Amino acid sequence: MTETLAIGTFSEVDETALEDDLGARIVDSLDVAAALNEETRGAVRAIAFKGHTRFDGALMDLFPALGLIANYGVGYDAINVADAQARGIAVTNTPDVLNDDVADLAVGMMIAQCRRMVQGDHHARSGAWANGQAFPLNRKMSGGRVGILGLGRIGREIADRLAAFKMELHYWSRSEKDTPGWTYHDDPASLARAVDFLVVALVGGPETESMVSAEVLDALGQEGVLVNISRGSTVDEGALLDRLEDGRLAGAALDVFCSEPELDPRFAALDNVVLQPHQGSGTHVTRAAMGKLQRDNIAAFMAGKPLLTQVA
Repeated sequence: MTETLAIGTFSEVDETALEDDLGARIVDSLDVAAALNEETRGAVRAIAFKGHTRFDGALMDLFPALGLIANYGVGYDAINVADAQARGIAVTNTPDVLNDDVADLAVGMMIAQCRRMVQGDHHARSGAWANGQAFPLNRKMSGGRVGILGLGRIGREIADRLAAFKMELHYWSRSEKDTPGWTYHDDPASLARAVDFLVVALVGGPETESMVSAEVLDALGQEGVLVNISRGSTVDEGALLDRLEDGRLAGAALDVFCSEPELDPRFAALDNVVLQPHQGSGTHVTRAAMGKLQRDNIAAFMAGKPLLTQVA
């Protein structure tokens, strides 16, 4: 009877490693895991979790021997950490290994939004350029003012990259950080009011839900651009759409959405947005590193060794 259960849709490489290295049983979803027989569930000591379905205490109780939930990804807001702690269940995630890819995508989306690269690609492919149609001038990004909402690991990587674009750096964080002279703001609206671009790099969860509110979007203003690579829940999506549609906001570049993978159909009608399919960490190298770190945490737990990246 296996002691490791993997829940989610894993790559073929990760599936093979989970089975070969940990003897894991792999199921597609929490619903399938919950439907396993009592004997199978009772043997599970560690769960490799990949997904965004809510994993709460009621589900944890179905696995009485469970001691570890190893999350695939840096964000672990789908896991009710308080419920896990109350049951003596440790939680780990896979930080740092994805910082570069997420930061690269954030900067890439900013450039694509300002220089209308998606529209430019269509202009070239469609023959419009060859037929003498001029592509409209667009917005310069370098030298602008950018605010980082959440100066954690990923936020810092984004800020470091944007500094190379000669941008004036502002940030909000729970506390002031040691920076090369970047301007700290003690509330999100103050940050938004001071910048041209607002990059959201917050953790997910109840504490940050709709932190980018209608008030913050109005502070960013009609020349402002919102970039979100955190969680869809961090932005009041309805307020964002209203302002993108009526011109109270210049544009947005988004890798995350409230109801992903289903998008509000209003996004598809907009020409001032860059939309990505939550692919911030989506490179072969980084996804392999995330899977390895997840497995390494489980191996450490099974061997009675300290966990590598424990969050609770």
